[in-house]
Amino acid sequence: MNQIDLKGRVAVVTGGAQGIGYATAERLLQSGATVALWDIDAARLKSASASLSALGPVSSVEVELTDEASVAAAAAATLKANGAIHILVNNAGITGGNGVTWELDPAMWRRVIEVNLIGPFLTCRAIVPQMIKQGYGRIVNIASVAGKEGNPNASHYSASKAALIALTKSLGKELATQGVLVNAVTPAAAKTAMFDTMAQSHIDYMLSKIPMGRFLEVGEAAAMVAWLASEDIAFSTGAVFDLSGGRATY
Repeated sequence: MNQIDLKGRVAVVTGGAQGIGYATAERLLQSGATVALWDIDAARLKSASASLSALGPVSSVEVELTDEASVAAAAAATLKANGAIHILVNNAGITGGNGVTWELDPAMWRRVIEVNLIGPFLTCRAIVPQMIKQGYGRIVNIASVAGKEGNPNASHYSASKAALIALTKSLGKELATQGVLVNAVTPAAAKTAMFDTMAQSHIDYMLSKIPMGRFLEVGEAAAMVAWLASEDIAFSTGAVFDLSGGRATY
């Protein structure tokens, strides 16, 4: 494993109790960072914090990312405990199941947009002012190759991730001279708990689109995120980094 230096940095990882979020927290801790896990699942948070604590300082905050007050309270608690937040990884997300657009439940469509887009907006809104004040920050948004291509039977998820890419680009331009860099990664599918909400036909479709012929490993995503969260990234902002096994064409 290549060593990335994040010593002295404090990172917030949303959805950090499982999947790519957990793997990212693990890699950040191995790189010397202090990590705060933000998640809605209290039981998984407790378990993740316990298992990760052997690697370094880790805390957890139960937070509803679509609720402004909950996010603000989480940010305040993390800042009080650590004195700063240098890294924000917006990883939390849901798929909302599968179906053709005209048959999807409007309530689920809204919920996917709320979690996958409004959530990152609220975390950025709560944390960016502190990053500006300290003159340093790294924000990494976990989007999806679906946001580039638009997966059939997943219009809500695809739309939310396309919007997250656009948010990355807008925010990156706004912060370009503030020492705060904002980038996104666009993973292909990884075998995580999200698969439990997908139809097998949709899983098969996603695999068929990947030239490497396999799904993403969560550790591979974590490696990319850790690099983007480091000082080594100094002239990339508003950028989108492919993690699709050759699927993405732009």
